[in-house]
Amino acid sequence: MKQDEIFVTQPFLPPLKEFLPYLERIWDSKLVTNCGPFHQEFEQAVCAHLGVEHIALFTNGTIALVTALQSLRISGEVITTPFSFVATSHSLLWNGIRPTFVDIDPETLNLDPAQIEAAITPHTTAILPVHCYGRPCDTRAIQQIADTYNLKVIYDAAHAFGTRDDGGSILRHGDLSVLSFHATKVFNTFEGGAIVCPDARTKTRVDHLKNFGIVSEVNVVAPGINGKMSEFNAALGLLQLNHMDRMMAGRKRVHDAYLTHLAGVRGIRCLNPADEAGFNHAYFPILVGDEYPMSRDRLYQELKNNGIHPRRYFHPLISDFPMYRGLPSANPANLPVATDAARRILCLPIYPDLDIAEVARISRLVADPARCPANA
Repeated sequence: MKQDEIFVTQPFLPPLKEFLPYLERIWDSKLVTNCGPFHQEFEQAVCAHLGVEHIALFTNGTIALVTALQSLRISGEVITTPFSFVATSHSLLWNGIRPTFVDIDPETLNLDPAQIEAAITPHTTAILPVHCYGRPCDTRAIQQIADTYNLKVIYDAAHAFGTRDDGGSILRHGDLSVLSFHATKVFNTFEGGAIVCPDARTKTRVDHLKNFGIVSEVNVVAPGINGKMSEFNAALGLLQLNHMDRMMAGRKRVHDAYLTHLAGVRGIRCLNPADEAGFNHAYFPILVGDEYPMSRDRLYQELKNNGIHPRRYFHPLISDFPMYRGLPSANPANLPVATDAARRILCLPIYPDLDIAEVARISRLVADPARCPANA
């Protein structure tokens, strides 16, 4: 990795001197895992920050997804999106559940509620939507369908830390919402995740499942897993929360600069949220249209040639991978919007400390890639 290269995201790391007192507390307590004091303190702090009542912390978002499905006893078939990271669908396979892919909305790139009903079968038990790029799904329409057909709703909210709608945190929707605290996310604990639970009873069940199903020294009630967050990760998360206002302001600053610089660039569509006030600026995706002078993949390579490393989130589609493409619902003919988005999408670098001068440079490369220094 070269010092001057710019990647799509970089984790925020607080000053080491701020973290040292937390490490000393862990060393002094000799409690490094198993829901120690930092774990409990962090859970309470995250609830307060997000405005939710119950959260269960996890070692990562994928284990949290697997456990969320198990906690609701989901089986059979689950309707989900092909336009996501593979962990979304992998969590279904790990539970022996058959994914059913439906197409996405062309404006939000989230699961299209208008496509869901036709995909419901007698074996369908749940819907697993994704708040893609931190932009909220149409939660009202999805819940109406779920209520009509007696389906559970589990939101993959890996991108949605801090996202809000008119009623508060987007995480309050559905039966469960699952967060990721991976280093690439808006808020990170290096590795980590969480399940937002609607009530104390659900949280208790989730807490048992993330600790092997253990309820006491002599009693195991379910085939749980080791999903507990360590004290080190919890301590880092607790410290990170102190910096959230600055981090979110920094992300918005970068987002707004891109919008200004890329306005009017022929063939480039910025995927701007309808409700800017509740958006967390998790990613800055653009769609490369046919009128742009080169393909998305060519632009991707030209940016890399100039030390800029965007990501094609999400290409290929989940439904294109070998373990999924044999499913009838994975046929590209059934997923025209997702298939088109996957060949056009490009996420540009965005993180709180990205220099605005670099945002301007990246934008110039996008606006006129043929005149990039690497091509001069």
